Amino acid sequence: MCYSKKKEMCEMKQQYPIILASNSPRRRELLELMGVSFTVKVSDVKEITTELEPGKIVSELASLKANATYASVCFEQNAGVSQEVVIGSDTMVWLDGEILGKPKDFADAKRMISLLSGNTHQVYTGVSVLYPNAGHMEEIRFFVSADVSVQKMSESEITSYCESNEPYDKAGGYGIQGAFSRYITSIKGDYYTIMGLPVNELYNKLKEIHVLFV
Repeated sequence: MCYSKKKEMCEMKQQYPIILASNSPRRRELLELMGVSFTVKVSDVKEITTELEPGKIVSELASLKANATYASVCFEQNAGVSQEVVIGSDTMVWLDGEILGKPKDFADAKRMISLLSGNTHQVYTGVSVLYPNAGHMEEIRFFVSADVSVQKMSESEITSYCESNEPYDKAGGYGIQGAFSRYITSIKGDYYTIMGLPVNELYNKLKEIHVLFV
């Protein structure tokens, strides 16, 4: 499916077509905000990493996703090097050395939200950009982090929130732009990183490698 920039947004000039290797509606929304046109293509890949540091973990997982999609595109085109730019991303919630992924069920969601309650945690988003350059593919990896502080929640607030549909498709069991926002007391860092794509850093990287022009 192709996604085009909205008419009222500042138009960006693109040297290459862009593929987003993610089904996340939040990442689609943020890439649209950048004013670029792109398609979405996702390939199945086992998200396995031996990295231990959160920034390196999300960077490697983003790279796995981007490379799997890139390989699929090259196979479909019967080409050694595709002329598309592929963007992969991965987001992680990190609290006191524990990775909080997507909750498996109500009990898991309640456990995660209880841990976040009254504490400050970190959100890491890693990005991989694969792009053609002089006849071969190159890759840029980076990550951005932000601190998120959550007020102390009552037992009934935790239960009520976890009974909604919001926690179950999001790392850490919440979306910064959703109902959980009423419990956020402060954010230090890039808001869009918490949503799943560090827009400013990605924009500047794409300019550096001449994928985007103003």
